[in-house]
Amino acid sequence: MSLPVPNPKSLIHAIIEKGSMKQQVYRTTFDVFNTFKQISEQFVNKNKGAIKKAPYPLLFEYSDRGTFEFQLKFGSDILIFFMHSNVFEIPRDHEVMKSSYIREDKSRSYCGIIHIFNFLADSFTYNRTNDIGYCIGRIFVNREGHYFTEGKREIGMLYNNFPGNILDKKAIHTILTSSVMYTLNFDLLTPPYENIKEVSVAEIQTTLDSMSIRTGKRLGFRF
Repeated sequence: MSLPVPNPKSLIHAIIEKGSMKQQVYRTTFDVFNTFKQISEQFVNKNKGAIKKAPYPLLFEYSDRGTFEFQLKFGSDILIFFMHSNVFEIPRDHEVMKSSYIREDKSRSYCGIIHIFNFLADSFTYNRTNDIGYCIGRIFVNREGHYFTEGKREIGMLYNNFPGNILDKKAIHTILTSSVMYTLNFDLLTPPYENIKEVSVAEIQTTLDSMSIRTGKRLGFRF
């Protein structure tokens, strides 16, 4: 049985419609991501003076790492904000798909994604490539600038009204400060003794900072 041949005009129309919609999602997410960069840099510049008054020198800086990445460094932590260059459709079984907002227009379920990763600052300072970080949250943005978040505590529980939430400057500032607060409360725990009781000669002969004993805030903990 032969497959039906699509009408060329209908096919071209579908390509244009779907491609244009995804470009709109990408451009909206990209604009939001650049606003994240601006607000993060302003946050650091505004509070640098107060941080300098601490009794000990503390890391506190913003770094633009290119088109799709920037870093916020504070204390012993680094937050890496990373925008994926592709557009994704929300899974059909996701809670937000049940809303009338998406049922009215299915194209609203296509989103760009911004990930927020937490690493230890020393992992980069001492090139500890075996250390691990954690995705503490991710932000979904559609072509209309509506958004919802997935993550832990402050990041994941407060911003899930997809039909009503618009990712404006106030919302971005709130997500940024919530991410910093969550990271400050997400402490480094001692790894289980069983994980480190055996060390090879090669490992012990290297410096402690480059040993292949992984350091992470929650080794074995899964979000």
